[in-house]
Amino acid sequence: MKQSEIKELSTAELQEKLSETRKSYSDLKMAHVVSPLENPIQIRSVRRTVARIATELTKRELQ
Repeated sequence: MKQSEIKELSTAELQEKLSETRKSYSDLKMAHVVSPLENPIQIRSVRRTVARIATELTKRELQ
């Protein structure tokens, strides 16, 4: 998910998306521990998406 897409979402949508993305991140990590993923770069991209969403939420709180 790109930063421009994140900025267009409302705060409630961002919070919902953050919880979904965090869940998918933990699922990917667990799957990778059990058996190696075919594309482990997925973990990095999901982690960065979580960070982008969290950053946007923090930025909105400070304004």
